[in-house]
Amino acid sequence: MTESTQAADKTTAAVIAGCCVAFVGFGFSATFGVFLRPMSEALGWSREVFSLSMAIQALCWGLTQPVAGMVADRYGTARVLAFGAVVAALGFYMRGGLVDPAVFVASGVIVGIGTGACSFPVVIVALGKVVSAQKRSFVLGLGTASASTGMFVAAPLSLWLLGRYGWQTSIFVIATSFLLILPLLMFIARVSKPTAAGASSGGFAYAVRTAFSENSYVLLFCGFFVCGFHVSFIQTHLPAYIADRGLAPSIGALSLALIGMFNIAGSFLSGWFGRRYSKKGVLSGIYLARALVILAFVLMPLSAMSVYVFSAAMGLLWLSTVPLTTGLVAQTQGLRFLSTLAGIIFFGHQTGAFLGAWLGGRIYDSTGDYTMMWWTAIALGLMACLLHIPIKEGAGKLARAEQENAA
Repeated sequence: MTESTQAADKTTAAVIAGCCVAFVGFGFSATFGVFLRPMSEALGWSREVFSLSMAIQALCWGLTQPVAGMVADRYGTARVLAFGAVVAALGFYMRGGLVDPAVFVASGVIVGIGTGACSFPVVIVALGKVVSAQKRSFVLGLGTASASTGMFVAAPLSLWLLGRYGWQTSIFVIATSFLLILPLLMFIARVSKPTAAGASSGGFAYAVRTAFSENSYVLLFCGFFVCGFHVSFIQTHLPAYIADRGLAPSIGALSLALIGMFNIAGSFLSGWFGRRYSKKGVLSGIYLARALVILAFVLMPLSAMSVYVFSAAMGLLWLSTVPLTTGLVAQTQGLRFLSTLAGIIFFGHQTGAFLGAWLGGRIYDSTGDYTMMWWTAIALGLMACLLHIPIKEGAGKLARAEQENAA
């Protein structure tokens, strides 16, 4: 077997392992919203308790992401993923074992740090570095689709666990699942090497300052904020919204599963379109489509069928922004500091996620419904559509310097 064949086999094994990590690390954390209504009712908590914990989780995930990216750039991705898996497991054990509203809210910090360090953005960026530029959009889409598959499986599985074992045991199962990530990391460690091993802290600071000096990077940051708002609000509150309107709780769980299932196709299509068309143009179209889909859902009479159609449509648009946004960061800023800079962009996403999760609970407790949140989501979708139009897709200062050094 030639060296090139061995290298290709190692890369393939790493991609498969990375997809498995994305599957495990994203599924239960993305569908934990199915626990909102049963836990709040069983424990007598307001919805803001659960929502605030989820919001803090999202924010800490976002705060962790650039740090995790910096460590991955400097020391390799496998160590970061291992740390995240163990911490995420600990955080979920806290949620299930310590029944106190203050502890539950605080557990969002632990879970957020853990999921931020072992999340699929860390994985797909690592995979994007070890494949050619021609294959990068496809691999980013493949990793994102794997995370979506985890969501598709986790939603009905969570509902089954809730019905069979109750919320506490179900959370313990979720905690244990994160430890399944650890044996997969040996395959990723073989190919994922540090890309900024010799960089000083000043080098990272320079990279961040340079990226933010370019309008295109700032616009990507702001646009991804909207994505986080949409995703977090819907995955946290949609099951409760559906049950509040008199439909069966199983429809709420199935709605998240459908989002996950159709997002598999959406992620692949996003990667395919990103190879052939303007990434910023596709992103702009995705945000416009989200606004129109949410508008139709709000205006139509609610029924099981309208929920299923909405979930399928949103699924196609759900994480399809991730490979395109990450691909644009790589295209405009280069690969050397990609984990760091993509992590900062993802912090924008999670800032929006914080507001989407927390405001949903806050507004529901204040008004008794989610109407204001749905209309805010529509307005933000239209704003994000416009934000992506001025983005320049050419190589920025960091990418040009990297190309010159490689020449």
